[in-house]
Amino acid sequence: MTPQSFRRTGLALLAITALALPLVLRSPTYLHILIMLYLYAYMTTTWNLVGGFAGVLPLGHSVFVGIGAYTSTVLWLQWGISPWIGMLVGGCLAGFVGYLIGKPTLKMRGAYFALATMAFVEGVRVIVENVDQLGPFKLNGPRGLNIPPLPAGEGSLLAFQFATKEPYYCIILFMLMGVVYLTWRLSGSKLGYSLSAGGEEPEAAEALGVNVAKCKVTAMVLSAFLTALAGTFLAQLTLFIYPKSVLTLDLSFELAFIALIGGRGSLAGPIIGALMLRPVTEFSRIYLSATLPGMHLILLGVILIVVMLYQPRGLSEPLMRLMNRLQERIYGTKTGGAQ
Repeated sequence: MTPQSFRRTGLALLAITALALPLVLRSPTYLHILIMLYLYAYMTTTWNLVGGFAGVLPLGHSVFVGIGAYTSTVLWLQWGISPWIGMLVGGCLAGFVGYLIGKPTLKMRGAYFALATMAFVEGVRVIVENVDQLGPFKLNGPRGLNIPPLPAGEGSLLAFQFATKEPYYCIILFMLMGVVYLTWRLSGSKLGYSLSAGGEEPEAAEALGVNVAKCKVTAMVLSAFLTALAGTFLAQLTLFIYPKSVLTLDLSFELAFIALIGGRGSLAGPIIGALMLRPVTEFSRIYLSATLPGMHLILLGVILIVVMLYQPRGLSEPLMRLMNRLQERIYGTKTGGAQ
């Protein structure tokens, strides 16, 4: 077995194990934690397209989650349009908004871009919280929108509602696999190389003929589209959305924390970060939210400080080095750095 086939076999076994987990893990609580873990790994991977490969620090990605959630929910409640269609409509709308945001702001450097994205998401949240109706669309202001649940024990694929957690688990797992594969293909493409070069040395990349601004805007549009799909999934999972649940800086910060701790700019970083952090945040919300609200963000901040002190490139780097050493021992050959 060659090193490449060894890795492919390992990835295949990992995917089969993930698919088989609902067969042995019957607790709805633990299944929900896994669903949220995959959801945050998915959202962080989409964030990584801009925040990792493009070398900027977006702190307003929750606006795309909110656009996806509100678009599909409003279309379903007011006109009976399936959330699956609403998911794509919300993705296209988020991509357009991503273009409008990225075109002027991605020219900024350092903290200026991060502050601009924070200001945008806060502006959208304030508007949605103070508007009951935007044109023909009913938003209900701070009260949010309730999606009427189907009768107990019933599920509907068309309505994106299921009686058990297993279908949600499979959907978000396939979404995660799809976005990881897309990111892998992108990282080895001309756009991926241009993004990496423009993120590290924009002046040098421009001198070599790379249109850095265009590449970053393209990544922003793609990231916004994919992130909005997660917003629809979250809305259908919880059946209730309101501005502070999907249009909040807390969510934007959490995605950035997960990427930075796992390793921004790498394929494995968002998944490793989510795997390390989501159980911590979920259990802290379950057991500490009543007495210590916001404790999960404090824990994330502490973990981020420790990781930045000892592993500034994220936890994926030492784990990948360990895997490479193991592979070298098995095959007796040197391996290149893995993402």
